[in-house]
Amino acid sequence: MFGDLDLGVAVVAALLTGVVLLVVLRRRGPRRPPCAAGWIPWVGAGLRFGKAPLEFIEQARAQYGPIFTIFAMGNRMTFVTEEEGIDVFLKSKEVNFELAVQYPVYRTASVPKNIFLTLHEKLHMTMKGKMGTFNMYQFMGRLNEEFHEQLEDLGPHGTMDLISLVRCLLYPVTVNVLFKKGLIVSHKRKIEDFYWHFQIYDEGFEYGSQMPEWLLRNWSKSKRWLLALFEESIPDIKAYKPERDDCATLMQAVLDVVEGEADRHSASYALLMLWASLSNAVPITFWTLVFILSHGDIHKTIVEGISSVLGGAGREKITVSEDKLKKLLLIKWCILEAIRLRAPGVITRKVVKPVKILNYTVPSGDLLMLSPFWLHRNPKYFPDPESFRPERWKEANLEKHVFLDGYMAFGGGKFQCPGRWFALLEIQICIILILYKYDCSLLDPLPKQSHLHVVGVPQPEGRCRIEYKHRHDVCQAPRGPGPSGGATPPATHLAPGLQEG
Repeated sequence: MFGDLDLGVAVVAALLTGVVLLVVLRRRGPRRPPCAAGWIPWVGAGLRFGKAPLEFIEQARAQYGPIFTIFAMGNRMTFVTEEEGIDVFLKSKEVNFELAVQYPVYRTASVPKNIFLTLHEKLHMTMKGKMGTFNMYQFMGRLNEEFHEQLEDLGPHGTMDLISLVRCLLYPVTVNVLFKKGLIVSHKRKIEDFYWHFQIYDEGFEYGSQMPEWLLRNWSKSKRWLLALFEESIPDIKAYKPERDDCATLMQAVLDVVEGEADRHSASYALLMLWASLSNAVPITFWTLVFILSHGDIHKTIVEGISSVLGGAGREKITVSEDKLKKLLLIKWCILEAIRLRAPGVITRKVVKPVKILNYTVPSGDLLMLSPFWLHRNPKYFPDPESFRPERWKEANLEKHVFLDGYMAFGGGKFQCPGRWFALLEIQICIILILYKYDCSLLDPLPKQSHLHVVGVPQPEGRCRIEYKHRHDVCQAPRGPGPSGGATPPATHLAPGLQEG
């Protein structure tokens, strides 16, 4: 009996000694960032994090400081929410973009990890070349034509949820220009099915990138529908010849790279490109229009500028050229300012070897998460950061395609977003033509942003309706500020931007 007791004491003593040694070794080892881990194995803080990621990150930031780790769903995510660590994130050879996104790409588009790692750099260079600033002129005419065609379908007047209106414009325009004219316009039911399935796929993309597909039945169904659409359409996309341009579409250029090495994954790459070209462009266009229409002075100045530069009746099929864009800089400023205020919650890299940030060592295997959302609220770079102030962009050298310091909306480093110039051009033309053709006003207050996601530009929370009607006199002033009002810079401070170029 006493022998058993002695054995039990010895076991307990050994366990206590092990715990003490572990604590001592950890104290002597590299100091890791503070961690919100939760208490459920593997899940960790995943349940709390998943309910409202941006709110959870904000709480962790208040509790732990600008650098902290969240353990969720088997992943260690180390967040850098202020400027500390930016150089490490963008320049260190010990962090890797491709390894960070290979699993999400496989889950959301069924591109095998080995295929993705083999083709990613080549595809990135292809898109960067096709969508560089020097090639934007190739898209100008087609974007004008497509937007005029879609705007005709809106009719002379109407009331609509603004995010739905933007989708009705951008979905077909983007597909017709980057993929193939008429890809989704075979009949009304197919168009409705496309809108429905892509919206479900887009809204569930972040969950699909992290969770098993069998847990997301509706999202999985829409993913398979879109893949089947592209499987059926790939031969037509390859054979398609644009009416006016000798050059191939972007999707044709992508297929040229994929064909041979991964031909049977062509539909997966088409789905990936579809999401990349629409997922952020739609909410950015929405937020820009909402901010413009909710700030009366800015709205009035923009309409007056459009009238001065474009002239004529609002229903004419005018062409927005590069020269005219230069005379309407305020609209570009508004887009960039809307992106600043509604930036993605995180962009990510995989730590392949331990890196030091401030007094912390981030271990290999962690996902290093940089947050444009909080970087864009740093008053050092953006005074009065919560206010919509498009005139701040007058200080940026946009003629040389240089943004303001601290602006990280399009990522950075080697794999900066290759489609950023096309997206900015598309959104500018869209907004100019809407405000040229229609007298618009908001019927609901400025909506809050949704806090459900951290990947990509946040969607609005709740509805925001717009009333639009054909403008009989393009020189008439808008009907006044939107219902949300809000202090705005005087128009006299904004007008010079319309005269530049």
